[in-house]
Amino acid sequence: MTSYQPYQYVTLRCVPRVEREEFVNVGVVVHCPDADFLGVRSSVDADRIRALDAEVDIASIEAALAAIERVCSGEAHTDFGVGVRATAYGSREARDDASTRFGFLKAPRSTVLQPGPVHGGVTADPARTLEHLLEMLVL
Repeated sequence: MTSYQPYQYVTLRCVPRVEREEFVNVGVVVHCPDADFLGVRSSVDADRIRALDAEVDIASIEAALAAIERVCSGEAHTDFGVGVRATAYGSREARDDASTRFGFLKAPRSTVLQPGPVHGGVTADPARTLEHLLEMLVL
């Protein structure tokens, strides 16, 4: 019998002119806590993005996507020690795990690269689900 596990995902959007709110999907981040899975896949279609803004810096978008890959793999936080952080309810020990990194990546922001709304589902294979979502939403 196949075991299904819940997952969440966000689509990564390139919004070259934030004030116009037009975007092109450029990636997907999938988080499946039960499988300890956090993955990202991306594909930049420069022509589609330049249709929204002819002067957009494609290299910067690709660099931002590479940074998201480092966050997913845990490499982006290697220089930061685990410490204590303030919360609305006092303080707690900061963690660097897949759930914390996904929380960071799904947080709304007004930049050229933005996460869309969080969606969820169930999967037996988080890596295959990531590939499927990339094909459906980005390519």
